[in-house]
Amino acid sequence: MENASENKIMQARDCFNFLGQITVRSLFGGYGLLANGIMFAVVSEGELYLRANDQVEGLFRARGMTNLVYAKRGIPILLRYYRVDAFLWEDERTLRNFAERAYQEARTEVLSKKGPTVRLKDLPNLSASLERLLWKVGIKNAAELRLEGAKRCYLKLRAVRHSLGINVLLSLAGAISGYHYAALPLMIRVELVEWFETHISAVYETA
Repeated sequence: MENASENKIMQARDCFNFLGQITVRSLFGGYGLLANGIMFAVVSEGELYLRANDQVEGLFRARGMTNLVYAKRGIPILLRYYRVDAFLWEDERTLRNFAERAYQEARTEVLSKKGPTVRLKDLPNLSASLERLLWKVGIKNAAELRLEGAKRCYLKLRAVRHSLGINVLLSLAGAISGYHYAALPLMIRVELVEWFETHISAVYETA
């Protein structure tokens, strides 16, 4: 982790600890910040960006916050994460309010998609047959799925069924975060595709 991003993560943890336990997850090109397991912000190249949806995007834009831009094969793509500039960092009351709004909206989205699920097959994207396969590799419930993470779960599944493709990996990630796999946030999707191409496709092709 480069020093600028590490310092920004430490600064964000100090500022946003009122939201709950702040954890960090590596993402392609950056780091996700999660409060109580809900991703509400990212740090990229030493800058912090708050997650937005339809409810808060107008608020962030009105404040003059700018989108995180990701370059996919040289093509710039605007992500729904908005930069916290130096002036906003100095306005701690507004920043904390914005962070709480970002967290609450993200939490509402995730919970509305997850619902009161218990069994694996009740999570988004997971069929009864995939549930049985997860049981076979020792993953019995949603909590264990989240603890293992999409990549480790996928590797365990591939060990017993080599034909599983990238859609299963995306489905697992969606189940964990509460999204249909086709609606995964772009940053998560890009990271998983890059990981699959590097660690699965490339290895399979050279084997």
